[in-house]
Amino acid sequence: MVEEWVLEFLKAIGRFFLHPLTYYFIAYTLLIGFIRVKKERRDFHVRIYDSFLELRSLFSVGLFAGAILSIVTIGVGIVLTLETLVIVAIITLILSFMITPRLLTPANVLGLTFFSLILLPKLDLNDFAMLSFSSDQLWTSLSGLAILLALFMIMEGFLIWKKGGVGTSPYLKKSKRGLQVGAHKAQRIWMLPVLFLLPGEVITTQIPWWPVFSIGQTEYALCFVPFVIGFSMHIQGMHPSEMIQQTGKRVLLLSLIVATAAISSIWLPVFATIAVFIAILGREMIAIQQRLKDDSYPFYFSQRDHGLVVLAIISQSPAEKMAIQVGEMITKVNGVTVRSVEEFYEAIQKNSAFCKLEVIDVNGQVRFTQRALYDGEHHELGILFVQDDKKWDNEAV
Repeated sequence: MVEEWVLEFLKAIGRFFLHPLTYYFIAYTLLIGFIRVKKERRDFHVRIYDSFLELRSLFSVGLFAGAILSIVTIGVGIVLTLETLVIVAIITLILSFMITPRLLTPANVLGLTFFSLILLPKLDLNDFAMLSFSSDQLWTSLSGLAILLALFMIMEGFLIWKKGGVGTSPYLKKSKRGLQVGAHKAQRIWMLPVLFLLPGEVITTQIPWWPVFSIGQTEYALCFVPFVIGFSMHIQGMHPSEMIQQTGKRVLLLSLIVATAAISSIWLPVFATIAVFIAILGREMIAIQQRLKDDSYPFYFSQRDHGLVVLAIISQSPAEKMAIQVGEMITKVNGVTVRSVEEFYEAIQKNSAFCKLEVIDVNGQVRFTQRALYDGEHHELGILFVQDDKKWDNEAV
């Protein structure tokens, strides 16, 4: 029995690498990275991060998150049919065509899947894509799908809270008064390989060669499915990390409400539909509330009279090694008070071999950081400011 499970588990891993969505979203994240770098070069004439930033985050956190969800879904006993997985894949593809990662939230993907399972059996779609969309085949438990939605939203909230603010991309815009200000865009795609039980008798009628195993008198197949969670938002009135963390916590709170309704549907099935409605509407309300709140604040990255606000740090630059953070304010360079970009560069050039900065961090605390400068490094330290519209002499590594 143990050997059978191990063998089936290894086969499930192989099926994950055969899934077309795995390779589609590798290409998708590369496209998003390319678009980001193109915009950074347009605004700053230099890239902040390389084009593979989004690709590196695609699996790095998702593997761990997928392992946790796999344990929970198998433990709870959530079973999905092959038809349900096809619907999930189709909806994921359609939502991804907008090149807006925030549309790939579990509330949208699994929520639309939920209503598709209700509507498709009423339509004449038999033998569509070699699958049977009859009521006999689409027997995935709606309560189970609502609970699965809640689980994915819990993971979504956690990922946004802890990882959504890493590597946000700066850009420049004009305020209503015509002044140049800065803003940040966060966008991430996490791929979660989640292990599911599929009903074996249904699969073998569609794909005879698919291996199955037995639990009691019932046959099942294991399959790792590449679920995708997308996230994106624009921030201009708050520190990016603060706003993104707030959003993640709100999604977590919403997921708990959805989970309560979904679990209640085990006894009262109507609560499954209520849970999905709450998820879709609540997730959109969080996005709207975030935009309204952000717009109500003055621009965070704007010119100040008593220092220079750091809009971005170029990857692998001296400033990154000096632990300068986005949102901090530089008030002195090599002992010289700076209020403009020109004064900042002039103060650096007074000592080409060494740099000492006086910085006010995001909590209003003053700190000092210093470092020797070496040949081949950015002579401007690799710091971008709102006022910085000059062309850089060399590229970030």
